[in-house]
Amino acid sequence: MKPHHGLNTHTNLISNENSDHLYNNHLLHRLHDIQQQLHHIPKQSITDLAEELKLPVSQIEAAIDFYAFFHRSARGRFDIMFSNCTSCGDMTMMQYLCDQLSVMPGETRADGAVSISDASCIGMCDQGPALLINGRTITQLSNQRLDLIAEYIQDSTPLEQWPVEWFEVHDNVRKNGLLLSAPFEPGSGLLAAIKQGAESMLASIDDSGLRGRGGAGFSTGMKWKFCREAVGDAHYVVCNADEGEPGTFKDRILLTSHAHSVFEGMTICGYLIGAQKGYLYLRAEYRYMLPVLQAVLTNRQESNLLGTKILAQQDFNFDIEIIIGAGAYICGEESSLIESMEQKRGVPRVRPPFPVTCGYLGQPTVVNNVETLAAAAHIAVHGSDWFNAHGSDKSAGSKILSISGDCLNPGAYEYAFGVSIQQILDDCGAEDVQAIQVSGPSGTLIGPDEFERKLGFEDLATGGSFMIFGKDCDLLKVIQNFAHFFAHESCGFCTPCRVGTTLLRNGLDKICKGCGTQYDVDEMRRMAALVKRRSHCGLGQTAPNPILDALERFPELFNAKLVHSDYEPHFDLDAALEEARQLTKRDDAEAHL
Repeated sequence: MKPHHGLNTHTNLISNENSDHLYNNHLLHRLHDIQQQLHHIPKQSITDLAEELKLPVSQIEAAIDFYAFFHRSARGRFDIMFSNCTSCGDMTMMQYLCDQLSVMPGETRADGAVSISDASCIGMCDQGPALLINGRTITQLSNQRLDLIAEYIQDSTPLEQWPVEWFEVHDNVRKNGLLLSAPFEPGSGLLAAIKQGAESMLASIDDSGLRGRGGAGFSTGMKWKFCREAVGDAHYVVCNADEGEPGTFKDRILLTSHAHSVFEGMTICGYLIGAQKGYLYLRAEYRYMLPVLQAVLTNRQESNLLGTKILAQQDFNFDIEIIIGAGAYICGEESSLIESMEQKRGVPRVRPPFPVTCGYLGQPTVVNNVETLAAAAHIAVHGSDWFNAHGSDKSAGSKILSISGDCLNPGAYEYAFGVSIQQILDDCGAEDVQAIQVSGPSGTLIGPDEFERKLGFEDLATGGSFMIFGKDCDLLKVIQNFAHFFAHESCGFCTPCRVGTTLLRNGLDKICKGCGTQYDVDEMRRMAALVKRRSHCGLGQTAPNPILDALERFPELFNAKLVHSDYEPHFDLDAALEEARQLTKRDDAEAHL
């Protein structure tokens, strides 16, 4: 398989992980090492690790149970996880491989050779279907490729001997814009910041109109100013690279092909707020990027763009470490991410206080998205006027979109804010579109009558995901997938989210099975409003969005599935007695309700 014409390709065979930039005895890293070696995390290892890291056993056990990629029971020597995302997943393929290898989904085969299960979106939506095997990504799956995978597993062929091209991950940049096309010379942003001075450069970032590219859209300059002015023993910069929103993969491209601009943005931020330490929190599904990221960090160290006395400035010391997550969507929320950095479960904090005053280790902390930091580096070089000359009145600059689904050319597209949705559809080759999920499941679902809306904070804001669903797509099944995703990813901290997302999932399942009534729809609408209003953090507050949007814009999807009666019980007692009938070998009228 050759890479797409003109598109960068990266091979995700992991090597040389023991780098100073990564292995800092962080709990998540040590648990990953144990899992890789023993295929699970046994009790004795927990006890030993607690003594070594001086952490309570209960804290380590809580972390193991919280993160999806850690297991107490043994996984296979070939541990396979299929993406269940609507864009980069295909559950029929998972079942196909299970049949080939005689293993049940979610279980480990008796000989310990293989285990197969599913995982939430793994960030390969432009080149799916995809899976993870022992943490490495294989994209563009087909039954033919699965047949070969089954052969390699049956023959116990090490991954290092599998075809290298299987592990290639393409950038798939389809449209360059302000950031992706602008040349960036490492160190140029830092030189500009030093020449201009911290106060003046901070004002330039603010004047540029740069807002957070993760979706919230808070002023970057204002966030940095608040953190700079906050009192603390130390200040920190955190790059949030936990890109877990289904349908999103633009940070993957920035980190593999534009890492210098991302790290330079972090370093500039450190210079402006008085921080000496930065952290890149990378999602577990992107672990294959480590060799590239480590090479860039090493290069920057050798070029005096990281470390002590950066560019001969006596008081400018700044370094960056990488912390890798372990499969938890909630850690994309900034306070959850900080909790995870502190070697704990990624449970969202009560706010205020906000991270800019009380963040990592209780100190003032800036947490920014990958794209935001890359944009800040370019602004330092080219100036605020260059940046805010692009975009709309209330949305300066550009946005990189992760486009996937029913279109001819999925991939990354960069647009100045203010572009119409229809223009984006035309560019990516999408026809006969039924709906678009803008900004992933937590965003907004729109239909054809809204395709003239504009991309921007004043109209349709987005963290980057742009999922397209054609006329032939079963849209209700997509909404059902989203409901299952949120129920699975809820951290369980608050009752409205923990219980509410499960009830929404169950209610939608009932309707999709053709057992729902109007009563169920009304109850689901009421529950969605409660979850949205009462949940502790953004996950619960946005989890009902796909259901509420679908009820408002596509009510016919639900009406077509409803049983036209006043009430249908949520629990089918007669069906539940089927096992008893089989055991007693009875199927007469008296054995039925």
